[in-house]
Amino acid sequence: MSELENIPQQPVEYTDDNIRHLSDMEHVRTRPGMYIGRLGDGNLPEDGIYVLLKEVIDNSIDEFKMKAGDRIEVDIDENLRVSVRDYGRGIPQGKLVEAVSVLNTGGKYDSKAFKKSVGLNGVGVKAVNALSAHFSVRSYRDGKVRELEFEKGNLMSDHTSDSTDENGTFIFFEPDNTLFKNYSFHDDIVETMLRNYTYLNTGLTIMYNGQRIKSRNGLEDLLTDNMTATGLYPIIHLKDEDIEIAFTHTNQYGEEYHSFVNGQHTTQGGTHQSAFKEHIAKTMKEYFGKYEYGDIRNGIVAAIALNVEEPVFESQTKIKLGSTQMAPDGDSINKYVGDFIKQNVDNYLHMHTDVAEVIENKVKESERERKAMAGVTKLARERAKKANLHNRKLRDCRIHFCDVKNDRKEESSIFITEGDSASGSITKSRDVNTQAVFSLRGKPLNCFGLTKKVCYENEEFNLLQAALDIEEGLDNLRYNKVIVATDADVDGMHIRLLTITFFLQFFPELIKKGHVYVLQTPLFRVRNRRTKIKDKQVIADADALMGDKDKKSDFITRYCYSEEERLAAIKDLGPDPEITRFKGLGEISPEEFVHFIGPDMRLEQVTMHKNDQVQQLLEYYMGKNTMERQNFIIDNLVIEEDLPEDTDPID
Repeated sequence: MSELENIPQQPVEYTDDNIRHLSDMEHVRTRPGMYIGRLGDGNLPEDGIYVLLKEVIDNSIDEFKMKAGDRIEVDIDENLRVSVRDYGRGIPQGKLVEAVSVLNTGGKYDSKAFKKSVGLNGVGVKAVNALSAHFSVRSYRDGKVRELEFEKGNLMSDHTSDSTDENGTFIFFEPDNTLFKNYSFHDDIVETMLRNYTYLNTGLTIMYNGQRIKSRNGLEDLLTDNMTATGLYPIIHLKDEDIEIAFTHTNQYGEEYHSFVNGQHTTQGGTHQSAFKEHIAKTMKEYFGKYEYGDIRNGIVAAIALNVEEPVFESQTKIKLGSTQMAPDGDSINKYVGDFIKQNVDNYLHMHTDVAEVIENKVKESERERKAMAGVTKLARERAKKANLHNRKLRDCRIHFCDVKNDRKEESSIFITEGDSASGSITKSRDVNTQAVFSLRGKPLNCFGLTKKVCYENEEFNLLQAALDIEEGLDNLRYNKVIVATDADVDGMHIRLLTITFFLQFFPELIKKGHVYVLQTPLFRVRNRRTKIKDKQVIADADALMGDKDKKSDFITRYCYSEEERLAAIKDLGPDPEITRFKGLGEISPEEFVHFIGPDMRLEQVTMHKNDQVQQLLEYYMGKNTMERQNFIIDNLVIEEDLPEDTDPID
């Protein structure tokens, strides 16, 4: 025991001055995670700025559901400032201040007015107000308009005047960039969100920056617009007052689900999605008189939307349904979904025997492949167990085996690295609570065109599959983010492509659900001594981004992710700065690496959309068309002497 440990510790002073009361708006700003989950900068769909947008639009959707207004206008100026106008009834003007700034205040506590609303806790738009640098609301009702303006949740103005505009509500907000640092709304993420609203609310028109978004066929349109593989039969689309389902099968591996509750996209599923999976397989098994559930569901692409009175979600961000009952005194969700599927899907199969035949052929194919892999699968599982996974290939994070709160599961990630040096640097730099590391040995197998049997026969894929726990689908996925972290050279790019091909081939839903990312690491380090930097503002800006330890350094350092950033750094930090070109992750010390895998790490999400022509791209780049690829490379090769004189070639 050290001498310091023998020194008695003095208790921290605790007096009346330590007791504070926070106003509603102060509390939201102090603890934003309690209300919107993560903050972020807008690069990811779960970032807070999209939660703010959703909270505002949810109120307008509720008006549509109450048959008050069938048009919503959404405009985002310069990807920074948002305005939403609906043509519903307008917020009651006498309680307008309370409705947008006092927590636990709202009209949705009265189930008669909002029977099947998402926002039942009286928080949503108040959080938007509190977390915005500027927020304004106008309520148009019966020839009058009342307008309020806020700054960071503080009321700045309030006035009422006559108006000839249609009834409804207008909300403007600009997220506070001191909280959402360097944020920007991304059109593709916003458009996906708005399209989901229209799929679930046929007859609703949303105008997004002048673009008209509307759906006539609900969940059938959702599947049609999002499927990346051709359906084996026309989409089966069935609906009732409080439930709607759509599904088909494809020749892709795995299962793909889109689920919604009261218009909320439950990206992590919940009781309604689990009920669908159970009963769609059970109904088909009873119809055919045989087959296993896994074989029946293999290749299925499906969507379910449910309306539930007073839904209970597992977090404030409402991405997983926890309710088990349809209503306080109603059937269970499992029974309600099961009864609907049993009656309607069974009837459909009896009436469309040609479709039933196609489904059975697909199920038989899945069964044959599963049985062919049976022996290999058993041996592979035994090998994975004997490989002592947690020591040899995987350096796991504590949320899986220590007393770390399960609500941090959304923060969990795994870095897939190449070689011991890179994995060693990341392992020493990571957050051991939430970040795991899996080390590949050399280049993985090109698995394009192979069957899933290779997942068990190939040691690297077998162990990776076991580490992620995705053999039976994504329900048991152990990490929210699967991050491919390879060197920024030709070999690293090849390993990245081979790894992503593995996911595309056998686990496409992992990519479709937004779990796969590529880690962006710097290509250059540019640094210079403080004494050589004349621009004091450059030093001040650098110090603002550094920790206390780094501020004591004689050097100002810039990490550059592109040639443009390198040139800009040289301009700021000249003359004669020291420039290091990182050719591999193993060259970056653990002390430096901590900057690149922390809260502000740069991640590029791997996406998969209908128009991406994934199969054609894989066939071209990963298939056996060797000469075609060779000719393409020859025709597009850039020789160093062909480059402009002022270009500094990389690699």
